[in-house]
Amino acid sequence: MHQLFAELMGTALMIVFGVGVHADTVLNDTKYHGSGHLFAITTWAFGISIVLFIFPTICLNPAMAFAQFLLGNMSFSRFIEVSIFELAGGVIGAVIVYIMYADQFKHSYDNIDPVTIRNIFSTGPGVRNLPRNFFVEFFDTFIFLTAIMVIVTIKTPGIMPIGIGLLVWAIGMGLGGPTGFAMNQARDLGPRIAFAILPLKNKAAADWQYGLLVPGIAPFFGAAAAVIFAKFYLGL
Repeated sequence: MHQLFAELMGTALMIVFGVGVHADTVLNDTKYHGSGHLFAITTWAFGISIVLFIFPTICLNPAMAFAQFLLGNMSFSRFIEVSIFELAGGVIGAVIVYIMYADQFKHSYDNIDPVTIRNIFSTGPGVRNLPRNFFVEFFDTFIFLTAIMVIVTIKTPGIMPIGIGLLVWAIGMGLGGPTGFAMNQARDLGPRIAFAILPLKNKAAADWQYGLLVPGIAPFFGAAAAVIFAKFYLGL
């Protein structure tokens, strides 16, 4: 239970940083309104590094937990438990952000497109093309998890959190444009669930078709590809 609650708290903190920075840049009457995607991606990257300094042994990501299951490091039942706690952490983190920015949400309902407000919580494609969107999330996750499996082999203290933060930064800048680089069901589906249940005015649809297919399923395929590449080519 200690490990599972670490997954919950770590994922919640990751979402507080990530969804929080989107609220900060999008909503009216924030200190950093309009700061843009460089600001947001940098916050995601640094935030994940901080989370991994605090909770260095967690997956933070059902796709990573699935990779650990495929590698034989985790039972299937444990993978399910970890994923549930991570999703719950994603919901909790998004609710905390809503509470923190409740006044700014109220000042934005009539001035900001409802889909833009939804995208504070969850990812969405720049161009909706589900097969291509699926491939993007698959490939992003493949690169992400493969690189993590290499980074964690470096035993120098502090390298793992910093390296993964730099990895998130690079993927966000280079590969994040088409879909918003979820690569993680807890990052997308957790806040998407929170968006669906929160008392937001003029709420857009949660777009479960996209959420379940692209950030929901594609990362598992990316995890499987990463395991195959890491095991049979890199010899990890």
